[in-house]
Amino acid sequence: MRTQVPADRPKADAAARGRAAEISALAVEGAARRGRVCVGAVAGAHGVRGDVRIKSFTERPEDIAAYGPLEDERGERIFALTLRGRARGQLIGSVAGVDDRDAAEALGGVRLYIDRDRLPAPEDEDEFYHADLLGLSAIDGAGNRRGEVAAILPAGDAEVLEIDPGNGGETILVPFTREHVPEIDIAAGCIVIDPPEEPEDRAEDGTREEKDDARR
Repeated sequence: MRTQVPADRPKADAAARGRAAEISALAVEGAARRGRVCVGAVAGAHGVRGDVRIKSFTERPEDIAAYGPLEDERGERIFALTLRGRARGQLIGSVAGVDDRDAAEALGGVRLYIDRDRLPAPEDEDEFYHADLLGLSAIDGAGNRRGEVAAILPAGDAEVLEIDPGNGGETILVPFTREHVPEIDIAAGCIVIDPPEEPEDRAEDGTREEKDDARR
């Protein structure tokens, strides 16, 4: 099922016909910036015959096995995954060459990646893969570079972009809406942001002082 969002908000989750992947912001990291996307992780062993439990990050969990062989984060190991079923909300599968519980347990925590170009293009102009957003330069309306997109964080029924200004600066959190992210240009490698005002900036009308008085 696709995540439903109001029409005035661009989607950070992917939604493409058939085999779209909703990429977890916590699982993409640097590899996505090198053209690779994390589509799942090995959660541990299942049974004694070498099966593994898989946590899938694709929109339809079963699609994790639809893109061909998977790789580890460094691209040094290749995993041929065959799904066998489900158990307690996770997929159960076998990995070629993994034939016993010890070998399966050794894979626990391994993240599974594919090349970005194996994913279908989003079918709507307001749909984006998390992997395509991470690393984009963030520019404000005056043309000043504010940093780059470091993560996409869930926030209730919305999402928030975490902007890293670099050099140890304070992270900027920007709601992922048209109001606060009016432009996204994947090809140019940048987005335009209009961060919300800090509470101190909104104190001129006395709202903040009135709330403080109420607490006293």
